[in-house]
Amino acid sequence: MKQLLQWTIIIPILSWVLFFSGLVDNSSIFQIVASILLILSVMSAVHHSEIIAERVGEPYGTIILAISITVIEVSIIISLMLSEGSEAASLARDTVYAATMLILNGIIGLCLLIGSIKHYEQNFSTSSVTIGLVSLISIIVFTLVFPTFTESVHGSYYSTPQLIFASIACIVIYGSFLFAQTKGYRQYFLTNGTDEDAKTHPIEINNKTFYTSLIFLLISLGIVVLLAKTLSPTIETIIIGYNLPKSLVGVIIAIIILLPEAVAAIIAARKNRLQTSLNLALGSALASIGLTIPSVAAVCIVMNMPIALGLDIKSIVLLALSVFTVMLSLSKGKSNIVYGVVLLVNLFAFMFLMIYP
Repeated sequence: MKQLLQWTIIIPILSWVLFFSGLVDNSSIFQIVASILLILSVMSAVHHSEIIAERVGEPYGTIILAISITVIEVSIIISLMLSEGSEAASLARDTVYAATMLILNGIIGLCLLIGSIKHYEQNFSTSSVTIGLVSLISIIVFTLVFPTFTESVHGSYYSTPQLIFASIACIVIYGSFLFAQTKGYRQYFLTNGTDEDAKTHPIEINNKTFYTSLIFLLISLGIVVLLAKTLSPTIETIIIGYNLPKSLVGVIIAIIILLPEAVAAIIAARKNRLQTSLNLALGSALASIGLTIPSVAAVCIVMNMPIALGLDIKSIVLLALSVFTVMLSLSKGKSNIVYGVVLLVNLFAFMFLMIYP
């Protein structure tokens, strides 16, 4: 009975009740309540995915968390594209680009900064970081850069054969990364900290807790998608009302999706488990692009919907700066407070130049 009274159980149920009541469409007060429940439902989904992850141990835990977040991202993007049609052609690009910038500059930057403030210097595996960054750079170029320069279709679009090739390339690269993380080079991704908390041992999870979390993970994911789709017109109206670029919708979606993961990564860095933080960040960035783009591309091909992927030159330069800075920051296997500050400045530049292009 006590387990059923946990907030991670109650919040998704309340969210479903509010959604089916129809009150969200009729009152701004209920839209605010729905927004709060949306964020709490994301937190609930991550909580349940963490319990499932504890059952299977590391590094599978960070993989499950990253894939759970990506399922939310894919579901929201696809549902909005199906409802808005060609007007949402750039939504996948905007959301994936925003998520990548938030992860590389925001999450990694905060982890390096907070970890360095608390522990002065932290160690991590350069081998795991190199594997992650090599995979990420290739996927980024295939999905967000090449479409701007290809000639088969005018504009920031791939032709259907090119889109299929890029999607297959993403899946192959992400699959090889998962193989390295779980089988071939698993030792590179295990935490190598000095604290007792840094030791990664699976916690005993009984069958009742495991299956409850599995069920409520699905329930939480479902209501997150429905509430996000319901609230998106209000978000767009507010953004347009303040004469802000519509691409901010993708940033807001990315922030909502990545919030719990950012908290988990920062907590790990404070506990001197920077390796876990980097596993979460780079794994999420890879899953965000490597799974989202092929999923959205498949729907667009089947439904004959346009999907704009290529970034403009300014965004490409900012993305290249972010990747290059992260590569240099993580090249020595030791954290530094300066690295964190520089990455956060990159993040502020991304946000500032989006509002003031």
